[in-house]
Amino acid sequence: MTDLTHLQAEMTEWRRDFHRHPEFGFEEHRTAGLVADRLRAFGLEVETGVGGTGVVGTLTRGTSNRSIALRADMDALRIQEATNAPYASSHDGTMHACGHDGHTAMLLGAAKLLSEEGGFDGTVRFIFQPAEEWGQGALAMLEDGLLQRFPFDEIYGIHNMPGYDVGQFRTRPGPVMSAEDTFEITLTGSGGHASRPDKTQEVMVAACALVLNLQTIVSRRLSPTDIGVVSVTEILSDGVRNALPGTARILGDTRSFTPEVSAEIETNMAKIAAGTASAYGVLAAIEYRREFIPTVNDPNLTKAVMKAAATIFGQNNTAELREPISASEDFAQFLAHVPGCFMFLGNGKDSKALHHPEYDFNDRGLIHGTKLHRAIARERLPIIT
Repeated sequence: MTDLTHLQAEMTEWRRDFHRHPEFGFEEHRTAGLVADRLRAFGLEVETGVGGTGVVGTLTRGTSNRSIALRADMDALRIQEATNAPYASSHDGTMHACGHDGHTAMLLGAAKLLSEEGGFDGTVRFIFQPAEEWGQGALAMLEDGLLQRFPFDEIYGIHNMPGYDVGQFRTRPGPVMSAEDTFEITLTGSGGHASRPDKTQEVMVAACALVLNLQTIVSRRLSPTDIGVVSVTEILSDGVRNALPGTARILGDTRSFTPEVSAEIETNMAKIAAGTASAYGVLAAIEYRREFIPTVNDPNLTKAVMKAAATIFGQNNTAELREPISASEDFAQFLAHVPGCFMFLGNGKDSKALHHPEYDFNDRGLIHGTKLHRAIARERLPIIT
């Protein structure tokens, strides 16, 4: 049996090295190289450059033709780190502020454990994905033939969760994370001198009115039983302090859990933008983009994962999320093709929030993630005697 204390120390070293050298999406060349080298050292078959900088490791034991995939994300964020940790980012303006360094290290640990111990019958694909943060990495791997080149029947992913104790497990069947759509509304009129608004078709007042009117989409246009969020995050104009602007751009994002609600938000946004613009004598144009689709867990596989998690963490630390999370996750693209489950492990009650400049992955959680990956492989690819 593998010495788990030694493995924990190894994974901590790997994780802190990844943390010290963060790489943005599709730039994970060093990270991918280290991942590939370690997988080969563990005896896995390895393919690099999948979807740009993705890595796939394959481990087969026994004679079953069944296969599952375990996935980790590798990319960092464009955030200036403020942790003051001895292993803090050496790349100015880039840091692992979402724990992907920990996700990568724990999946490497699982590859080492399973390669040494076995205990399953079939094939495990270890998928190390690039560019999760901006929703392009999973699509890139799929477009590069991931499912055809490395087929698997099910897929599983783990994310850390600040606010829950290390050693606590959460997931839920069905919708677990939201879709994210982004929008940009451009209002066009004719600006002019700030002293004579009557001689202009200026857009600032129209933009302010539109921001307020957009809030009625959720409160007045969607069914009370539907979940949706519409957030304006920026207003940009071409004006200066003593000139009224002739153009204004309103940017933001929306969240939903079904394609129907996403479509309803887009339709109502177009109507409200056109009506508000007309009322103020200006023109409106909308760009609406779907960046992330909803993450939807397979109910039966979620039950299997809960069962495996309870053997590791105990029933008291294994629970179902009461409601889905309004953040989004690129893992959803895999679940659109193959059934699976996305789940969460506690990162500590005192952990800074994800994407915070003082966030850090809790190394004590590494061995929990590795054990969970191992348990899922053995639960879903059992040895039948």
